[in-house]
Amino acid sequence: MPRKRKLLAQLSALQSNSSFPPFDALENLNATPDGDSSPKSSKYFAIEKKNTSRLEADFFNQPCISLAKSFLGQILVRKLPDGRELWGRIVETEAYLGGEDEASHSKGGKQTQRNAAMFMKPGTLYVYQIYGIYFCVNVSSQGEGAAVLLRSLEPLQGLDAMRELRSASRKGLPKLLKDWQLCNGPSKLCQAFGIDKVFDQRDLTQDAAIWMVPGRDLPEEQDVVATTRIGIGNRGEWAQKPLRFYLRGNRFVSVVDKKMEKEMVAMGNLPCS
Repeated sequence: MPRKRKLLAQLSALQSNSSFPPFDALENLNATPDGDSSPKSSKYFAIEKKNTSRLEADFFNQPCISLAKSFLGQILVRKLPDGRELWGRIVETEAYLGGEDEASHSKGGKQTQRNAAMFMKPGTLYVYQIYGIYFCVNVSSQGEGAAVLLRSLEPLQGLDAMRELRSASRKGLPKLLKDWQLCNGPSKLCQAFGIDKVFDQRDLTQDAAIWMVPGRDLPEEQDVVATTRIGIGNRGEWAQKPLRFYLRGNRFVSVVDKKMEKEMVAMGNLPCS
């Protein structure tokens, strides 16, 4: 057999026996409706789907600020009633310390029917409504009445379903949302993941419809920006405390604090960009 024909025969045998999908299947996996390969082509989309080991109670059982930072890079998973799964990497959080924290719903240790989840075991969801329309989702931590607000996600899987859910929550005929617009805010991520008051007081370590799995390549300390929280109004010194945390350079963050990032560079905490 001529050398060229022999090589072609060997290549054909390898392809027929290979467990890898064909190249066109990989292209379809990475493609988005508008032809953009981002962020479905992200290494997180390709790899995190294989990780089905949810974060356990020990992970959530830590002080509020520590948990807010530890959430960065972890993956929130939501299983819809039709079986589709939505995956999003957490890129922005806010810590609400309870007790003396004037911006917290549990300030002064006040416990009500609305904020009861903040006093439950770490890893419990606290979902509340704002403006009578939108929802925000928090996760309880160590500390009486302390919880972490999930502020922004980087969509990894199920982007079409996220667009459907976002569109259903918007009036009129909205234009197609870009990937970075799907979950870049606390109410937006709740819309995109179909999270409402029904999820209040659910346990992330046990629930069948929502949970978290470990992320990979978790951020280093220098990758995390600590700055003031958003939209808490006049809360004295608490309005100025650096209790919002986000991944520097991530385009899915809702609000970037350029001034703080410049200060971190000046102090040598961040590389110059």
